[in-house]
Amino acid sequence: MEKLLEMARKVCDKAEVYSIEHTYNPITFEDAKLHDIESKFQSGISMRIIKNGKLGFAYTKNLLNREEILQNAIDSIKGEVKANYNFPITKELPQLDTYDPLIEKLTSSKMVEECMRICDILKSKTDGEISISSYKYIENIRIINSEGTDISKKSSLYGIYGSVIYPGSASGIWRVFISKKFEKFPENITDNIIELYTLSSNVVEPEGGKMKVIFMPNSMVTLNWRILSGTSSKSIYEKTSPVANKLGEKIFDEKITILDDSLDDRYPLARAFDDEGVKCKPLTIVEDGVLKNFYYDLNYANKLNTESTGHGYKTAQWGGDMISLKPIPALTHMRIKPGKKSLSDLVKLIDRGLILEGALGPHSGNIPNGDYSVGVNPGLYVENGEIIGRVKDAMVAGNIYETLKNVINISDMLYPSYAGEYRVPAILFDNISVATKK
Repeated sequence: MEKLLEMARKVCDKAEVYSIEHTYNPITFEDAKLHDIESKFQSGISMRIIKNGKLGFAYTKNLLNREEILQNAIDSIKGEVKANYNFPITKELPQLDTYDPLIEKLTSSKMVEECMRICDILKSKTDGEISISSYKYIENIRIINSEGTDISKKSSLYGIYGSVIYPGSASGIWRVFISKKFEKFPENITDNIIELYTLSSNVVEPEGGKMKVIFMPNSMVTLNWRILSGTSSKSIYEKTSPVANKLGEKIFDEKITILDDSLDDRYPLARAFDDEGVKCKPLTIVEDGVLKNFYYDLNYANKLNTESTGHGYKTAQWGGDMISLKPIPALTHMRIKPGKKSLSDLVKLIDRGLILEGALGPHSGNIPNGDYSVGVNPGLYVENGEIIGRVKDAMVAGNIYETLKNVINISDMLYPSYAGEYRVPAILFDNISVATKK
């Protein structure tokens, strides 16, 4: 990396070299039977150069020819992408607990054994199809640049996903558990899966209309994507955000506080620096319903005449290979502040409504404008504070800038996303449009 950076400094104004390597060992069980065991290792190097205010970018997964990757970056300058920012000088970073060396000793056999244990529990108490997947992930990232920055981090992640699928259906109840090291799937999570599955085993056909809806963490991605879009500096610059001119104004219910804290190493994948080498810091986006901040990478901070907030990450909404991506503004460690009610307390507050356990098509609708229209996958129907069955062929639709003004209450537990970065509670909303067969 150092030699590549030295070569780049001779032919351009500024340069950055980014390296990542990771191992990924997933195990899958289908219909409560071992389906697959894999082991993957991947590494790569990407570089950004800036010359005469223009950006060059290139990457490789096998650094055999430094001259070639540098030339590719130089050639890409012809794309005339403006880059009037500087790479950061990052020297002192907080020491975060992101890696547990015990993950190295975790064998596939032990992961299989744990998956089988969960299968046995779920199979003994439900009649659905059991699907379990488990994985361990180890990641090393290093960034050096022409300003003198040389920083690195190592992370470990263990995750397990468990679900029970309704007979003759493609939907079910599923949960995720994430840790920095191997831990057994918690009993309270399996109990929750079994309880919700059992209570929703019957299919019901209620009338549609406006009603109370609990967005469970698995369906909160529907709202998350639109929150991220509306508060991104990219959306502000491109004038596609409905809240671009509303800093300091109340845009959501006062129960809603949204923040991003990548330094919180109680959870896996904490970060002291983003994928541009900028120091990370906690950032409050919405506090008590009031819009406080937008988030920036180097590029859009420069375009909007401000500073990066340490939110430049190699990511894409629809997935992608990190090494092939250029950084964009991203909230990778988003939290929604939990409330003080249990999930069962939220259910008791519903006279007639739906628990949106999962969502089909969260990408549908006008995301920049905040619109959403999703299929329930599944939806648990509630009457008089009790779950009486599940709904098929139903839709939930709305706009987050209305939905998030109608918060009845928020659960007291934070749930991880499948990848582990986001942590959100279940939220009960009022006056949500639900379309059913009736």
